Amino acid sequence: MISIIIPANNEGAHIGACLEAVFASDGPARAQVIVVANGCNDDTVTKAQAFFDAADARGWQLEVLDLPAVGKMGALNAGDAGAAHGTRAYLDADVIVDPALFGQIAKALDTDAPRYASGQLRLAKARTWATRAYGRIYARVPFVTHGVPGAGLFAVNATGRRRWDSFPAIISDDSFVRLSFAPDERIGVAAGYDWPLVEGFGNLVRVRRRQNAGVAEIERDHPTLLQNDDKPSLGLGGLLGLALSDPLGFAVYAGVALIVKLTPGKAAGWERGR
Repeated sequence: MISIIIPANNEGAHIGACLEAVFASDGPARAQVIVVANGCNDDTVTKAQAFFDAADARGWQLEVLDLPAVGKMGALNAGDAGAAHGTRAYLDADVIVDPALFGQIAKALDTDAPRYASGQLRLAKARTWATRAYGRIYARVPFVTHGVPGAGLFAVNATGRRRWDSFPAIISDDSFVRLSFAPDERIGVAAGYDWPLVEGFGNLVRVRRRQNAGVAEIERDHPTLLQNDDKPSLGLGGLLGLALSDPLGFAVYAGVALIVKLTPGKAAGWERGR
């Protein structure tokens, strides 16, 4: 049994494909799906409500919460408040999961020991040349290749969820939760999911700025979590290898990083700017 919480802010273009994949899951036998529409002014709610029959056919429960703009953390906390099961999965509304994923996650988390789980992250096919180039390098950095990154989808069992109370007012919820668990408490299951990068160079800069701000926020406000960070450094040799193997991809990736460093600006809000 698992509660799957999907925060959604103007995700009308994506929520249908996300839920179609969720309700095509092989398992578990019982699950609750909570779509938390947060300040939506598009058709996110209507499209999510169209899946009530699919949920019934699957033997799962679907709830759609239509809330004012409470921010992503507020949406996650609202989902938690309505969750019927101790095991929780937190899923971005633009992620497409493999059929076997939630069944494998539920099985991996079926223990009294605190555990965190996710699937194999795959970058979704990008439309723009800049995002395709950036993604070729991003897919090879230690954050993606090492451990269980959990970007776009992470899950915890009931014991693990007790490691924090409400989600704090932070930028990077996925990093906060992942680093709340030691490396040997994180489980990567075999099934995977497609997670999209934002499209276009300008949006890559904006989201990278937000990611960097999220990391800095955790370092400043939750420094004890850093003891669980086992991500290896790429090092000069690794950077050189990436640059030589894919000069264009590396130029775009490094260009985004350089612009963010030289013009830190203000971190963007929840919207990912597709």
